Amino acid sequence: MNSIGPRLVVEVDLKKKPWEQNPPLHNRWHPEIPPVAEVRVGEVFRIEMVDFRGGGITQEYTAEDIKHADQSVVHYLSGPIKVVDTDGKPAEPGDLLAVEICNLGPLPGDEWGFTAIFDRDNGGGFLTDHFPCATKAIWYFEGIYAYSPHIPGVRFPGLVHPGIIGTAPSKELLNIWNERERKLEETGPQSLKLCEVLHSRPLANLPSTKGCILGKIQDGTPEWNRIANEAARTIPGRENGGNCDIKNLSRGSKIYLPVFVEGANLSTGDMHFSQGDGEVAFCGAIEMSGFLELKCEIIRNGMKEYLTPMGPTLLHVNPIFEIGPMEPRFSEWLVFEGISVDESGQQHYLDASVAYKRAVLSAIDYLSKFGYTKEQVYLLLSCCPCEGRISGIVDAPNAVATLAIPTAIFDQIPVL
Repeated sequence: MNSIGPRLVVEVDLKKKPWEQNPPLHNRWHPEIPPVAEVRVGEVFRIEMVDFRGGGITQEYTAEDIKHADQSVVHYLSGPIKVVDTDGKPAEPGDLLAVEICNLGPLPGDEWGFTAIFDRDNGGGFLTDHFPCATKAIWYFEGIYAYSPHIPGVRFPGLVHPGIIGTAPSKELLNIWNERERKLEETGPQSLKLCEVLHSRPLANLPSTKGCILGKIQDGTPEWNRIANEAARTIPGRENGGNCDIKNLSRGSKIYLPVFVEGANLSTGDMHFSQGDGEVAFCGAIEMSGFLELKCEIIRNGMKEYLTPMGPTLLHVNPIFEIGPMEPRFSEWLVFEGISVDESGQQHYLDASVAYKRAVLSAIDYLSKFGYTKEQVYLLLSCCPCEGRISGIVDAPNAVATLAIPTAIFDQIPVL
């Protein structure tokens, strides 16, 4: 008799450390990290994931675990998963992998999450110059809703999504990543003065053996040492998808990922219960353990469909996605605007980052008039279902960014 329901291909034990899991997890991108499971197109399969810190952040309301968090270990990913068609032929470079999110959520018995601000000396965040100290809020889940005793008077439905979903890079693409990011690290920004927000944050997160986990590849072997020195960190999103933190990749969404290696080698992790656009606190979604139930389709030579004679090479085709039909709906919003003029009054040229920063700061200043500390509002704007927009990017010298906050998330609508 056939089994009913999705096939579990990656299971995690929350009582074990990430490196103790079976099958093993990984926290780097590399074409030689071997797959831990194989799935066929059309099959619905289930992947379980630890939170991005692998259980390193506790429910205790102390910021010490955030303050001293080891940034070399993130993110812990489940996979890679090899994808084959119904005849057993694997996905090939040049194909597109269409991944449909059929279902997702927190792991049963672990219905809680956290939002945090990293300390200035440990990575900081978007507003490090304003919020230099580590802070944390714990959230509890009631069905589709989240609430926090550390930010009272707020309750909202989550739009659960994976922060990371991506395919393995080819060796050629990996070399491109490492070369361009190393060049940035060595030379710095080419046109604009490095803004104060960066402080101790690196310009790029280059390969490092510290904290490296490579799945089935055994630590300490010559093979491990070679791959660990080549493997890309999972911090930024890239051509393979990866850490894009797109909150709309939820139930019913379909993601089209370029295939760079045989079998595609799909990996995922960094589950979020909810996130605001921009995840401005950096550790800023409601981070949690969770599961995904997925279904894949292979579109043969699909990457070539998106190329033109003047377009990118096959190594520079970025993912696209379709938004699913299920997400929170709000009708009333408070909208804050920012322009490309920083807090000191300095004019920047069409700088959307500066504009968005000013919009976020305006929202923090406003909401802090209603009994919240500015730290509480900063955490909230990172994880609630707020909407960020680049509203204007052509009217020099000011880009215009907006941040829209749904008023229904508050017990009392914050209107002066």
